Amino acid sequence: MDSSTGSTPAPTPATPSPADTLDGYRRAAVIGGGVIGISWAALFLAHGLDVVISDPRPDTEDQVLAGLDEITPALAELGLPTGDLTGRLRFEADLAAAVADADIVQENGPERLAVKQEIWKTVERAAPAHALLATSTSGIPASAIAEAMRQPERLVVGHPFNPPHLVPLVEIVPGEKTSAQTLRRARDFYAALGKKPQVLRKEVPGFVANRLQSALFRECVHLVAEGVVTEAELDDIVTASIGLRWAVAGPFRTFHLGGGPGGLPHFLQHLGRAMEGTWPGLGNPTFDAPTVARLTRQAQEAFGDLPVGELAARRDRAQIALMRALETGRV
Repeated sequence: MDSSTGSTPAPTPATPSPADTLDGYRRAAVIGGGVIGISWAALFLAHGLDVVISDPRPDTEDQVLAGLDEITPALAELGLPTGDLTGRLRFEADLAAAVADADIVQENGPERLAVKQEIWKTVERAAPAHALLATSTSGIPASAIAEAMRQPERLVVGHPFNPPHLVPLVEIVPGEKTSAQTLRRARDFYAALGKKPQVLRKEVPGFVANRLQSALFRECVHLVAEGVVTEAELDDIVTASIGLRWAVAGPFRTFHLGGGPGGLPHFLQHLGRAMEGTWPGLGNPTFDAPTVARLTRQAQEAFGDLPVGELAARRDRAQIALMRALETGRV
Protein backbone atom coordinates (compact mmCIF):
# COMPACT_ATOMS: atom_id res chain seq x y z
CA MET A 1 0.00 0.00 0.00
CA ASP A 2 1.46 3.34 -1.09
CA SER A 3 0.37 6.76 -0.06
CA SER A 4 1.65 10.28 -0.14
CA THR A 5 0.89 12.61 2.70
CA GLY A 6 1.08 15.72 0.48
CA SER A 7 1.33 18.86 2.56
CA THR A 8 2.38 18.13 6.10
CA PRO A 9 -0.47 18.54 8.60
CA ALA A 10 0.00 18.95 12.30
CA PRO A 11 1.59 15.98 14.11
CA THR A 12 -0.83 13.33 15.30
CA PRO A 13 -1.71 13.50 19.01
CA ALA A 14 -0.24 10.00 19.36
CA THR A 15 3.25 11.34 18.75
CA PRO A 16 3.63 14.73 20.43
CA SER A 17 6.75 16.80 20.05
CA PRO A 18 9.31 16.39 22.85
CA ALA A 19 8.36 18.24 25.99
CA ASP A 20 8.98 18.18 29.69
CA THR A 21 6.96 14.96 29.99
CA LEU A 22 10.22 12.98 30.04
CA ASP A 23 11.57 14.66 33.16
CA GLY A 24 13.82 12.19 34.94
CA TYR A 25 14.87 10.48 31.74
CA ARG A 26 17.94 11.93 30.08
CA ARG A 27 20.06 8.90 29.19
CA ALA A 28 18.85 5.71 27.48
CA ALA A 29 20.80 2.51 27.01
CA VAL A 30 19.62 0.38 24.10
CA ILE A 31 20.88 -3.19 24.17
CA GLY A 32 20.99 -4.69 20.70
CA GLY A 33 21.59 -2.80 17.47
CA GLY A 34 19.20 -4.74 15.24
CA VAL A 35 15.95 -3.56 13.65
CA ILE A 36 14.07 -3.07 16.93
CA GLY A 37 17.03 -1.52 18.75
CA ILE A 38 17.64 0.98 15.94
CA SER A 39 13.98 1.95 15.93
CA TRP A 40 13.89 2.48 19.70
CA ALA A 41 17.12 4.47 19.52
CA ALA A 42 15.68 6.72 16.81
CA LEU A 43 12.58 7.45 18.87
CA PHE A 44 14.62 8.15 22.02
CA LEU A 45 16.97 10.46 20.14
CA ALA A 46 14.10 12.35 18.53
CA HIS A 47 12.67 12.95 21.99
CA GLY A 48 15.90 14.48 23.20
CA LEU A 49 17.46 11.59 25.12
CA ASP A 50 21.15 10.76 25.04
CA VAL A 51 21.44 7.21 23.72
CA VAL A 52 24.16 4.59 23.99
CA ILE A 53 23.81 1.39 21.97
CA SER A 54 25.49 -1.77 23.17
CA ASP A 55 26.01 -4.62 20.73
CA PRO A 56 29.16 -6.76 20.39
CA ARG A 57 28.91 -7.08 16.59
CA PRO A 58 31.77 -5.29 14.80
CA ASP A 59 29.43 -3.75 12.19
CA THR A 60 26.98 -2.32 14.72
CA GLU A 61 27.81 1.33 14.15
CA ASP A 62 27.48 1.09 10.36
CA GLN A 63 24.19 -0.79 10.63
CA VAL A 64 22.72 1.65 13.14
CA LEU A 65 23.69 4.77 11.20
CA ALA A 66 22.26 3.33 8.00
CA GLY A 67 19.06 2.44 9.81
CA LEU A 68 18.72 5.90 11.31
CA ASP A 69 19.03 7.42 7.84
CA GLU A 70 16.10 5.30 6.68
CA ILE A 71 13.97 6.13 9.73
CA THR A 72 14.56 9.89 9.82
CA PRO A 73 11.94 10.83 7.17
CA ALA A 74 9.18 9.09 9.16
CA LEU A 75 10.24 10.88 12.35
CA ALA A 76 10.10 14.19 10.51
CA GLU A 77 6.61 13.39 9.18
CA LEU A 78 5.53 12.82 12.78
CA GLY A 79 6.68 16.33 13.63
CA LEU A 80 9.67 15.23 15.69
CA PRO A 81 12.98 17.10 15.45
CA THR A 82 15.52 15.19 13.39
CA GLY A 83 18.45 17.60 13.12
CA ASP A 84 21.71 15.97 14.18
CA LEU A 85 20.11 12.87 15.69
CA THR A 86 23.50 11.22 15.99
CA GLY A 87 24.97 14.08 18.00
CA ARG A 88 23.69 12.44 21.19
CA LEU A 89 24.42 8.87 20.11
CA ARG A 90 27.38 6.76 21.11
CA PHE A 91 28.34 3.11 21.01
CA GLU A 92 29.70 0.94 23.81
CA ALA A 93 30.32 -2.76 23.30
CA ASP A 94 30.87 -3.37 27.02
CA LEU A 95 27.41 -3.92 28.46
CA ALA A 96 28.18 -2.87 32.03
CA ALA A 97 29.76 0.37 30.89
CA ALA A 98 26.84 1.08 28.54
CA VAL A 99 24.21 0.99 31.28
CA ALA A 100 26.28 2.58 34.06
CA ASP A 101 24.50 5.95 33.94
CA ALA A 102 21.24 5.01 32.21
CA ASP A 103 17.81 6.25 33.28
CA ILE A 104 16.10 3.72 31.01
CA VAL A 105 17.47 0.42 29.72
CA GLN A 106 15.63 -1.00 26.71
CA GLU A 107 16.88 -4.51 25.91
CA ASN A 108 16.41 -6.03 22.47
CA GLY A 109 18.84 -8.93 22.58
CA PRO A 110 18.50 -12.40 21.04
CA GLU A 111 15.21 -14.15 21.72
CA ARG A 112 16.82 -16.86 23.86
CA LEU A 113 16.08 -17.15 27.55
CA ALA A 114 19.61 -18.02 28.68
CA VAL A 115 21.06 -15.04 26.78
CA LYS A 116 18.51 -12.64 28.20
CA GLN A 117 19.11 -13.90 31.73
CA GLU A 118 22.84 -13.27 31.38
CA ILE A 119 22.20 -9.80 29.97
CA TRP A 120 19.94 -8.83 32.82
CA LYS A 121 22.25 -10.18 35.51
CA THR A 122 24.92 -7.81 34.17
CA VAL A 123 22.52 -4.90 33.76
CA GLU A 124 21.14 -5.24 37.26
CA ARG A 125 24.62 -5.08 38.76
CA ALA A 126 25.79 -2.13 36.66
CA ALA A 127 22.75 0.12 36.11
CA PRO A 128 21.76 2.84 38.60
CA ALA A 129 19.16 1.91 41.20
CA HIS A 130 16.66 4.36 39.72
CA ALA A 131 16.89 3.04 36.13
CA LEU A 132 13.74 1.69 34.49
CA LEU A 133 14.50 -1.81 33.18
CA ALA A 134 12.49 -3.02 30.18
CA THR A 135 12.86 -5.93 27.78
CA SER A 136 11.49 -5.86 24.24
CA THR A 137 11.19 -9.64 24.14
CA SER A 138 8.63 -10.90 21.65
CA GLY A 139 7.30 -13.66 23.83
CA ILE A 140 9.50 -14.73 26.76
CA PRO A 141 7.75 -13.94 30.06
CA ALA A 142 9.41 -11.42 32.36
CA SER A 143 9.06 -13.96 35.19
CA ALA A 144 11.37 -16.37 33.39
CA ILE A 145 13.96 -13.72 32.53
CA ALA A 146 13.90 -12.28 36.05
CA GLU A 147 14.67 -15.64 37.68
CA ALA A 148 18.34 -14.73 37.32
CA MET A 149 17.91 -11.32 38.96
CA ARG A 150 18.30 -10.34 42.59
CA GLN A 151 15.56 -7.70 42.24
CA PRO A 152 12.99 -9.19 39.85
CA GLU A 153 10.54 -6.46 40.80
CA ARG A 154 12.52 -4.04 38.64
CA LEU A 155 12.02 -5.85 35.32
CA VAL A 156 9.04 -5.38 33.01
CA VAL A 157 8.30 -6.32 29.42
CA GLY A 158 8.02 -3.30 27.12
CA HIS A 159 7.08 -5.05 23.88
CA PRO A 160 6.60 -2.80 20.86
CA PHE A 161 4.88 -3.58 17.61
CA ASN A 162 7.41 -3.16 14.82
CA PRO A 163 8.56 -0.54 14.01
CA PRO A 164 8.63 1.03 17.50
CA HIS A 165 9.38 4.53 16.22
CA LEU A 166 6.09 4.53 14.33
CA VAL A 167 3.47 2.03 15.51
CA PRO A 168 1.91 3.31 18.76
CA LEU A 169 1.35 0.08 20.71
CA VAL A 170 3.63 -0.98 23.55
CA GLU A 171 2.51 -4.04 25.51
CA ILE A 172 3.61 -3.68 29.12
CA VAL A 173 3.65 -7.10 30.76
CA PRO A 174 4.53 -7.61 34.41
CA GLY A 175 6.31 -10.65 35.70
CA GLU A 176 5.11 -12.44 38.81
CA LYS A 177 7.27 -10.15 40.97
CA THR A 178 7.20 -6.91 38.96
CA SER A 179 6.29 -4.08 41.31
CA ALA A 180 3.34 -1.77 40.83
CA GLN A 181 5.77 1.15 40.81
CA THR A 182 7.71 -0.37 37.91
CA LEU A 183 4.48 -0.85 35.97
CA ARG A 184 3.42 2.77 36.53
CA ARG A 185 6.83 4.09 35.53
CA ALA A 186 6.88 2.03 32.36
CA ARG A 187 3.39 3.11 31.36
CA ASP A 188 4.16 6.78 31.99
CA PHE A 189 7.51 6.61 30.19
CA TYR A 190 6.11 5.11 27.00
CA ALA A 191 3.10 7.44 27.06
CA ALA A 192 5.47 10.41 27.27
CA LEU A 193 7.09 9.16 24.06
CA GLY A 194 3.72 9.38 22.32
CA LYS A 195 3.13 5.63 22.49
CA LYS A 196 -0.12 3.91 23.45
CA PRO A 197 0.91 1.56 26.26
CA GLN A 198 -1.37 -1.31 27.19
CA VAL A 199 -0.76 -3.10 30.49
CA LEU A 200 -1.68 -6.78 30.19
CA ARG A 201 -3.50 -8.31 33.12
CA LYS A 202 -1.48 -11.54 33.13
CA GLU A 203 1.49 -13.15 31.43
CA VAL A 204 0.83 -15.22 28.33
CA PRO A 205 3.44 -16.53 25.86
CA GLY A 206 3.68 -14.22 22.86
CA PHE A 207 1.58 -11.55 24.61
CA VAL A 208 -1.49 -10.32 22.69
CA ALA A 209 -0.55 -8.56 19.44
CA ASN A 210 1.90 -11.27 18.37
CA ARG A 211 -0.59 -14.04 19.16
CA LEU A 212 -3.25 -12.36 17.04
CA GLN A 213 -0.79 -11.76 14.23
CA SER A 214 0.40 -15.36 14.38
CA ALA A 215 -3.13 -16.78 14.34
CA LEU A 216 -4.10 -14.78 11.26
CA PHE A 217 -0.80 -15.49 9.49
CA ARG A 218 -1.24 -19.23 10.06
CA GLU A 219 -4.48 -19.12 8.08
CA CYS A 220 -2.83 -16.89 5.45
CA VAL A 221 -0.08 -19.47 4.95
CA HIS A 222 -2.68 -22.25 4.75
CA LEU A 223 -4.72 -20.47 2.07
CA VAL A 224 -1.66 -19.73 -0.05
CA ALA A 225 -0.20 -23.21 0.40
CA GLU A 226 -3.53 -24.75 -0.65
CA GLY A 227 -3.61 -22.60 -3.79
CA VAL A 228 -6.77 -20.73 -2.83
CA VAL A 229 -5.08 -17.35 -3.41
CA THR A 230 -1.63 -15.96 -4.05
CA GLU A 231 0.26 -13.86 -1.51
CA ALA A 232 -0.46 -10.66 -3.45
CA GLU A 233 -4.16 -11.50 -3.72
CA LEU A 234 -4.40 -12.29 -0.03
CA ASP A 235 -2.71 -9.00 0.90
CA ASP A 236 -5.22 -7.13 -1.26
CA ILE A 237 -8.10 -8.97 0.40
CA VAL A 238 -6.88 -8.06 3.90
CA THR A 239 -6.10 -4.40 3.19
CA ALA A 240 -9.47 -3.96 1.44
CA SER A 241 -11.53 -5.56 4.22
CA ILE A 242 -10.57 -6.57 7.75
CA GLY A 243 -7.42 -4.45 7.74
CA LEU A 244 -9.47 -1.31 7.18
CA ARG A 245 -12.22 -2.42 9.52
CA TRP A 246 -9.99 -3.40 12.43
CA ALA A 247 -7.90 -0.24 12.15
CA VAL A 248 -11.07 1.70 12.88
CA ALA A 249 -12.91 -0.45 15.38
CA GLY A 250 -11.08 -3.65 16.35
CA PRO A 251 -12.60 -7.15 16.24
CA PHE A 252 -15.01 -6.93 19.18
CA ARG A 253 -16.35 -3.48 18.40
CA THR A 254 -16.68 -4.53 14.75
CA PHE A 255 -18.92 -7.46 15.64
CA HIS A 256 -20.77 -5.32 18.18
CA LEU A 257 -21.64 -2.99 15.32
CA GLY A 258 -22.41 -6.01 13.13
CA GLY A 259 -25.11 -7.06 15.58
CA GLY A 260 -27.25 -4.02 14.82
CA PRO A 261 -29.24 -2.45 17.67
CA GLY A 262 -28.71 -5.59 19.76
CA GLY A 263 -24.93 -5.25 19.54
CA LEU A 264 -22.51 -8.07 20.27
CA PRO A 265 -25.02 -10.23 22.22
CA HIS A 266 -27.33 -10.27 19.19
CA PHE A 267 -24.42 -11.08 16.87
CA LEU A 268 -23.30 -13.99 19.04
CA GLN A 269 -26.84 -15.36 19.34
CA HIS A 270 -27.57 -15.30 15.63
CA LEU A 271 -24.16 -15.76 13.96
CA GLY A 272 -21.83 -17.01 16.67
CA ARG A 273 -22.56 -20.71 16.20
CA ALA A 274 -22.13 -20.44 12.44
CA MET A 275 -18.75 -18.79 12.92
CA GLU A 276 -17.74 -21.40 15.49
CA GLY A 277 -18.62 -24.10 13.00
CA THR A 278 -15.89 -22.88 10.65
CA TRP A 279 -13.13 -23.05 13.27
CA PRO A 280 -12.35 -26.79 12.95
CA GLY A 281 -11.81 -26.28 9.21
CA LEU A 282 -9.13 -23.63 9.63
CA GLY A 283 -5.69 -24.61 8.42
CA ASN A 284 -2.79 -25.96 10.40
CA PRO A 285 0.11 -25.53 7.97
CA THR A 286 3.80 -26.21 8.54
CA PHE A 287 6.82 -24.51 7.04
CA ASP A 288 7.88 -27.65 5.18
CA ALA A 289 10.06 -27.41 2.09
CA PRO A 290 7.23 -27.16 -0.50
CA THR A 291 5.43 -24.47 1.52
CA VAL A 292 8.57 -22.41 2.03
CA ALA A 293 9.41 -22.72 -1.66
CA ARG A 294 5.94 -21.52 -2.66
CA LEU A 295 5.99 -18.60 -0.22
CA THR A 296 9.48 -17.59 -1.31
CA ARG A 297 8.65 -17.73 -5.01
CA GLN A 298 5.47 -15.72 -4.63
CA ALA A 299 7.17 -13.12 -2.42
CA GLN A 300 9.78 -12.59 -5.12
CA GLU A 301 7.06 -12.27 -7.75
CA ALA A 302 4.95 -9.88 -5.67
CA PHE A 303 7.57 -7.73 -3.94
CA GLY A 304 10.90 -8.40 -5.62
CA ASP A 305 10.91 -5.46 -8.03
CA LEU A 306 11.63 -2.90 -5.31
CA PRO A 307 14.22 -2.81 -2.51
CA VAL A 308 12.89 -3.56 0.95
CA GLY A 309 13.94 -0.07 2.07
CA GLU A 310 11.70 1.56 -0.52
CA LEU A 311 8.78 -0.69 0.39
CA ALA A 312 9.30 0.19 4.05
CA ALA A 313 9.34 3.91 3.26
CA ARG A 314 6.06 3.58 1.35
CA ARG A 315 4.57 1.64 4.25
CA ASP A 316 5.66 4.30 6.73
CA ARG A 317 4.13 7.14 4.71
CA ALA A 318 0.86 5.26 4.42
CA GLN A 319 0.93 4.29 8.09
CA ILE A 320 1.36 7.91 9.17
CA ALA A 321 -1.48 9.03 6.90
CA LEU A 322 -3.72 6.34 8.40
CA MET A 323 -2.79 7.26 11.97
CA ARG A 324 -3.67 10.89 11.27
CA ALA A 325 -6.97 9.94 9.72
CA LEU A 326 -7.85 7.77 12.72
CA GLU A 327 -7.09 10.58 15.16
CA THR A 328 -9.35 12.89 13.18
CA GLY A 329 -12.27 10.49 12.90
CA ARG A 330 -11.87 8.35 16.02
CA VAL A 331 -14.86 6.01 16.54
